[in-house]
Amino acid sequence: MISQEELQLAARNHGMPLEALRWDVTPVGLHYLLTHYDIPAVDPASWRLEIGGRVERSLSLSLAELRERPAVTRPVTMECAGNGRARLEPHVVSQPWLLEAVGNAEWTGVPVAALLEEAGVAEDAVEILFTGLDRGVEGGEEQAYQRSLTLAEAADGPLLAYAINGEPLPPQHGFPLRLLVPGWYGMTSVKWLARIDAIAEPFAGYQQATGYRIRSHAEDPGTPVTRIMPRALMVPPGIPDFMTRERFVEAGPCELRGRAWSGWGAIEAVEVSVDGAATWAAASLGPEPSPGAWRAWTFAWDAAPGEHELCCRARDAAGNAQPVEAGWNVGGYANTSVQRVPVTVR
Repeated sequence: MISQEELQLAARNHGMPLEALRWDVTPVGLHYLLTHYDIPAVDPASWRLEIGGRVERSLSLSLAELRERPAVTRPVTMECAGNGRARLEPHVVSQPWLLEAVGNAEWTGVPVAALLEEAGVAEDAVEILFTGLDRGVEGGEEQAYQRSLTLAEAADGPLLAYAINGEPLPPQHGFPLRLLVPGWYGMTSVKWLARIDAIAEPFAGYQQATGYRIRSHAEDPGTPVTRIMPRALMVPPGIPDFMTRERFVEAGPCELRGRAWSGWGAIEAVEVSVDGAATWAAASLGPEPSPGAWRAWTFAWDAAPGEHELCCRARDAAGNAQPVEAGWNVGGYANTSVQRVPVTVR
């Protein structure tokens, strides 16, 4: 049963309808959204990004000054670490995502590496800490939302994004500036960014050391949630009957299509099953996208009358394969068990 807490969370957040998998670039209004704490009100005229800590030169930059620097635009698939949580048993109390917590947008901003080079990171720094303006209470203490990356991770592609799909970030997506970390689950991409600090020891704040860890039980210290595990999703075919919750497909040729992505390597294969994961056949892959963006796939199905359960699964270049069933964990993170779409062919 959905709890009152989950209903309140769902009212703040929204997912992407799976029909939006048809678009290479997800429209902003359909892109998934998760807000951890509040949505801060930010005056862009007075806002500044502070860069400090273990650096040779502290920086204080306005939004206009950031926009004057060389910019990069790239499509990136962002997925919530809790995507698929609502499909786990026993039930995990948190944002009850099914499969909709994903989107693929075009982000524009300044590479983190360029600003770190400008500031000059000290030799004793080991991580880069990112602090947002959103605040909340965790463990009885008020705190800002913070995440860190190692020096190597911070230099390997993250952007300080001020635009999405060619438009300024809307408030709910982190206006005026957010971190974007391609290939990592969305909790790493700190919104409403206020500070970047080079630090001399690993960050041990709540969202790093306590939240977002894979735990088998409450006392398990767990392992951190990091890069996105491979996943394939399909556009639900046919038409739905919302009274009976059935989907109907006409008999004969039917093209199944969807998207696949991974934060560990390029998508090398997608397979489709039309018999509930009993047997599998290879799908056709679309053109290889830029790193960090999802890849299109299609499958030609000769739909025979009767009941069918459609499934799809992905494999990446690093050898990670999407499981048919995923293991349970306390936070309900990284559940990439295969999508199942029951249909009636008539």
